[in-house]
Amino acid sequence: MTRFTTVARALITAFAALLASTAPTATARAGTDPKAPKDFVALRSVDPTIIQEMRYVTPHNFVGERIDGYRQPLCILSRPAAEALHKAQQKLLRQGYSLKVYDCYRPQRAVDHFVRWAEDLDDEAMKGEFYPNVDKTRLFADGYIAAKSGHSRGSTLDVTLVRLPAKPTRPYHPGEPLTPCFAPQGERFPDNSIDMGTGFDCFDTLSHTLGPRIQGQQRTNRLLLKSTLEGLGFVNMAEEWWHYTFKPEAHPDTYFDFPVSRKSLSSAH
Repeated sequence: MTRFTTVARALITAFAALLASTAPTATARAGTDPKAPKDFVALRSVDPTIIQEMRYVTPHNFVGERIDGYRQPLCILSRPAAEALHKAQQKLLRQGYSLKVYDCYRPQRAVDHFVRWAEDLDDEAMKGEFYPNVDKTRLFADGYIAAKSGHSRGSTLDVTLVRLPAKPTRPYHPGEPLTPCFAPQGERFPDNSIDMGTGFDCFDTLSHTLGPRIQGQQRTNRLLLKSTLEGLGFVNMAEEWWHYTFKPEAHPDTYFDFPVSRKSLSSAH
């Protein structure tokens, strides 16, 4: 009995040591997500009136599924960018419009997800809406997908305009028939934004902000967004009417990877 008890105690001690050695590892693994710098804020804390339709937390995007790193439908920006957007919103509200953001800060893991998807040439589930005229083999060469994104630096956002009072936008149902993003506004997926000539994330030269094929009211709408934001320090990417970066950037050389989640922000936010 004494020998059995000694062996049993040794086994119990070894098992306890094993648990002690693995428990901290599991805890550490669960807490490895990086946090946002203190100057990053939730846009709602600066301006709760700006409409948020955060596409990458839903399957209604060019990949067709929720994107890695998007845990909540939340716009996060550097504080200077958020405060400049608030000033733009104040100007636009007086004209009967509201800003609507589709994407703001984007973690590097989300960009990595885009890259993996672009390399999988067999996955063209969302081609009919987002890139009908672009061969998927051309996504990198044509600049639609890249290994790094300015969004990951925290001062870039994708944005449009909505005429007030805002109408609700119906949810996207995975598997529903797709319509090209450059179809007439009444035919493409319904969006409560004003007509910009294409939908958001439309991989086509029609998305070029000042493209000559966009005229009339569509061009006027783009110019209203452009002039308002550029007057407050934002710079537009010429190839995407929805893409703006606030300058000077708070973190011009850093690509962050904290998740899009309230937990990523400090308690002060």
